[in-house]
Amino acid sequence: MPNEPKLAAIRLRRNSGEGGPPVTPSCSTGLDPEEAARSRRLVELLDSIAGGDRDAFTEFYRATSHRVFGLALRILRGHAAAEEITQEVYLQAWSLASGYDRKLSSPMGWLMMLTHRRAVDRVRREQSAASRDIAYGQANLGRDHDVVAEEVGQLLDEQSVLDCLETLTAIQREAVALAYYSGRTYSEVADHLEVPLPTIKTRIRDGLKRLENCLTGSDTR
Repeated sequence: MPNEPKLAAIRLRRNSGEGGPPVTPSCSTGLDPEEAARSRRLVELLDSIAGGDRDAFTEFYRATSHRVFGLALRILRGHAAAEEITQEVYLQAWSLASGYDRKLSSPMGWLMMLTHRRAVDRVRREQSAASRDIAYGQANLGRDHDVVAEEVGQLLDEQSVLDCLETLTAIQREAVALAYYSGRTYSEVADHLEVPLPTIKTRIRDGLKRLENCLTGSDTR
């Protein structure tokens, strides 16, 4: 929106001592005079924000952002994510201020509702993305492969591979067996044998090439 306030220019207040004491949601009874006055001021600010008053928005942000950030942080447990949600909530508040109804909730209660919804949606999206990544990895990634390994798998049946394994050197056979019969990654094979990873990759690649030559009847050296 062309008239959106620039939130980056407003410093996020995390200390509850900045911008006034915490504001608690109002209700029909039980508010002390000071809290009631704060809530009324926030209502006034929202009315001004609905009219596009940027100064009112800045005051509103500074008076309430520590509460919004605190709730987002409790749900998301990460400062960066909580800051992003806080910024999103205030952009939403700027655009929805005209729809705020003081009869339904206090300004602080309204902000807390917006924050809770956005933070929970963020958690659900991340959980869903993580689940998709895990499912994709299980279906498509598996352990480390290279082109030669794929060709070997397509050309040979298991018994032929076992026969040709005997043509490998002992160290090649050990590395290949650990990677393709024990299900270890190249890194895990390197750790198991206490050998540098580049050396393991070379052993496995050379071993697979020798297997390919054996299985296809090519000359070996």
